[in-house]
Amino acid sequence: MTVESDAPAIVVLGSVNMDLITTTARRPVPGETVLGNGFAMVPGGKGANQAIAARRAGGEVHFLGAVGDDVFAGELRAALTNAAVFTDRLRTVAGPSGIATIVVDDDGENSIIVVGGANTRMTELTEDDLAAIAAADILLCQLEIPVETIAAAARHARAHDTTVLVNPSPARPLPADLWTNIDVAVVNSGEAEQLGADLDTVAHVVVTRGAAGADYRGPDGARLSQPSPRVDVVDTTGAGDAFTGALAAAWHRGPEWALTWACAAGALATTRLGASSSIPAREEITAALAAE
Repeated sequence: MTVESDAPAIVVLGSVNMDLITTTARRPVPGETVLGNGFAMVPGGKGANQAIAARRAGGEVHFLGAVGDDVFAGELRAALTNAAVFTDRLRTVAGPSGIATIVVDDDGENSIIVVGGANTRMTELTEDDLAAIAAADILLCQLEIPVETIAAAARHARAHDTTVLVNPSPARPLPADLWTNIDVAVVNSGEAEQLGADLDTVAHVVVTRGAAGADYRGPDGARLSQPSPRVDVVDTTGAGDAFTGALAAAWHRGPEWALTWACAAGALATTRLGASSSIPAREEITAALAAE
């Protein structure tokens, strides 16, 4: 597997799911049945999506996670491998793989239910897992696997000077020792409100604002705002993951460039259906920025 000589080494610790996507004119309200107009199964999960996004955006990516022993497992593993993500640390556990049911309406907005499956069994890190984290430039995590595992990985990363970038989504209370080991937090505006003062403990905070782009706050009071390129939106599923993975891949070039790079990646991801299937390649991001 070939990677660029200047590619940052990124370890992604997170979830991998099969996304079951239904498209419909409008999403149902409680108690209502509506007719759909399409269905697709697409490999996803915040961890896997961000791993693929980071790889396509220019990183060398190793994935730490778990699939089950069901019919989805082989396709989930293949999706990562085919995207040139290293999967030697992707384990197989008994039981079902994670799944997400996603409803997308004609405006490109979505509703999602995630069932963790094998992701909930990611409860410990092996010596080889820890060695991979220690050797990486960046550890990238989300919250679709047990928080205790993320906290242990972050502590180990901090002890070995590996930058810890966390997308605390789905947002929930986190232990104080995890917050103290996060170098970069990436949240959307709703998550920023929900997490509140906890984000004040993080040196670098990036807040995504959909079509409006993203904002950055640094440790020295520095602030940046980056607009998003204008695109024709088809499906917003996975746009945040495309943004976060691209941000991780570009972080070594500084927050300003990373924010610009990530906004372009996130915007491009909304122009296609699905999560992992919509993630843009490095060349597409470069072309989008050149056209601005």
